[in-house]
Amino acid sequence: MLHFKSHFEFNKPQRSGILFVCALIVGLLCVLQFYSPQPSLLLDICSPHIVKQQAYVDSLRKEALEKKKPKRYPFNPNFISDYKAYTLGLTPLEFDRLFRFRSSNKWIHSIADFKEVTKVSDSLLAIIGPLFKFPDWVVKSKAASAQKSVSVGLSYTDKTDLNTATQIQLQKVRGIGPALSARIISYRDKLGGFSVDKQLQNVWGLSQQVVANVLAGFTVKTPNQIKQIAINTASVSDIATIPGISFDFAKEIWEFRILRQKIESLSELKKIEGMTTSKYALIELYLHIQ
Repeated sequence: MLHFKSHFEFNKPQRSGILFVCALIVGLLCVLQFYSPQPSLLLDICSPHIVKQQAYVDSLRKEALEKKKPKRYPFNPNFISDYKAYTLGLTPLEFDRLFRFRSSNKWIHSIADFKEVTKVSDSLLAIIGPLFKFPDWVVKSKAASAQKSVSVGLSYTDKTDLNTATQIQLQKVRGIGPALSARIISYRDKLGGFSVDKQLQNVWGLSQQVVANVLAGFTVKTPNQIKQIAINTASVSDIATIPGISFDFAKEIWEFRILRQKIESLSELKKIEGMTTSKYALIELYLHIQ
């Protein structure tokens, strides 16, 4: 049988040692109970070097994923199969509309035709539309038709309101594709609506010829009202609110006015270095002499 010695059978130094060991054990248990050590990171993942390397790895991963994506090639929308329609994202109802249209021996000749027949959404059409490839004779015929419409032009009544025009309508204009039509609408939304036709010249990427092509069939019929700024009392911040005018250029206009104490005619602003004809035409709409 095991025989346990009584505490009092040990001498005083032994008893003190036993009590010290017990107290140490209790103390360690308390430390483990109430203290949770925080792990220390051996690697600082926020350091500039690690962040740079991680960005590089992420770019390689993104590039690898892009290579794995199936490539899309141009195609004639008149010969879309049901499986092709499924891979493009068309609904069965949209494909049925196209199938019935083609079954009647009719042909799709443009993105606008495809939109009208299938009733597909603008968001999907913006993705698949650039992939449409039509025969050369269709392309040449469209170009000739567009050139003819530009040379003849339309009356004000027959023109479409530039503030309600859709991307599909704008893409019928020669020189306007999905990117430029989206850019026109984006700039229109930024302005809250066009006020005059010449604001179209401030859309980046539009040449004078393309602007003329657009205005041959479109015009502003519901103008957005512009709140004009008094040039002789305007601050730099006020002038910088004009769309298309940077803060630095607004500061140049303000300094030009300060040097002259007062602007008698807005045409004086043409003397500012860097003031182009298009910029002057823009700010002329937003400034006035009080």
